[in-house]
Amino acid sequence: MKIFGIFGDPIEHSLSPVMQNEALRALGIDAGFHAFRVTKVDLKDAIRGAAAMGFGGLNLTIPLKEKALELEFLRADELALAIGAVNTISFDSRGLEGEKDDVKREVEDIVDCDQESLIRGHNTDGWGALLALQDAGVRIDESRVLLIGAGGAARAIAYTLEKEGAEISIANRSLKRAHELATSVGGMGFCLCDLEKLVGQADIIINATSVGMRAGDARLFDGRLLKRHQAVFDIVYNRDTKLLQDARAAGSVAIDGVMMLVYQGAKALEIWTGAKAPVDLMERAVREALAEREAKLGLKSEKASR
Repeated sequence: MKIFGIFGDPIEHSLSPVMQNEALRALGIDAGFHAFRVTKVDLKDAIRGAAAMGFGGLNLTIPLKEKALELEFLRADELALAIGAVNTISFDSRGLEGEKDDVKREVEDIVDCDQESLIRGHNTDGWGALLALQDAGVRIDESRVLLIGAGGAARAIAYTLEKEGAEISIANRSLKRAHELATSVGGMGFCLCDLEKLVGQADIIINATSVGMRAGDARLFDGRLLKRHQAVFDIVYNRDTKLLQDARAAGSVAIDGVMMLVYQGAKALEIWTGAKAPVDLMERAVREALAEREAKLGLKSEKASR
């Protein structure tokens, strides 16, 4: 059985195993997908260990996507390098065919194993975000996008939407990081304190931070600022966030993070296996798991109130 996995910290919330295991079963692939808690400090050893043990591939999530590019043995593709983040890793010995002998020896030394192995970095987050927006009927070209966050997912989204003709503004806790990302896509950078003046100017508002992932997270901005003509996309997928609730109340197009998760995962699965991913089954698996999780939380809350 081949093993695939996702590395992150925290990782307990991830529904990638539910989604990918459903896809692997549907495709008849003898494999399993598992979640592993891996810190930034341990990322190098964890990836090398996965390569040495013959893993079929990896996904990376918070906070590892940018850190992966610092690893000297990882060969990132042009898209991942342009974005500045990696969310998918493939182990492909076939990729060494035609390589020079010194490259082969270097890779063998890196992974500390006898079998030739090539560790490649990819980014499928931007692809996932674009398809999620298009699924919801949102026009990208010439749209004014307010992107909140400047981490790995935000970088992928900014790069992809700029290529589709969007005008990008970045708001982030660190103004320096906001400016750096905005400059790379021809946009403007702002601090989070500017959100209330920026919201009304945007056609598309995207939360690419982890705010909303946990119950009790504060709002990023006053939801009453949202307008009916806007699209609001929250990449958080593990709960119905306050941002999405506010968007629906305002009559905005509200898009959760489920389809971004599904589409980026589908693309990763195709990279690893060459098979066309069953997107509909993957979405259903995620939404059923979310419903089950919500039901369990409801039962716990009911018991606690008795």
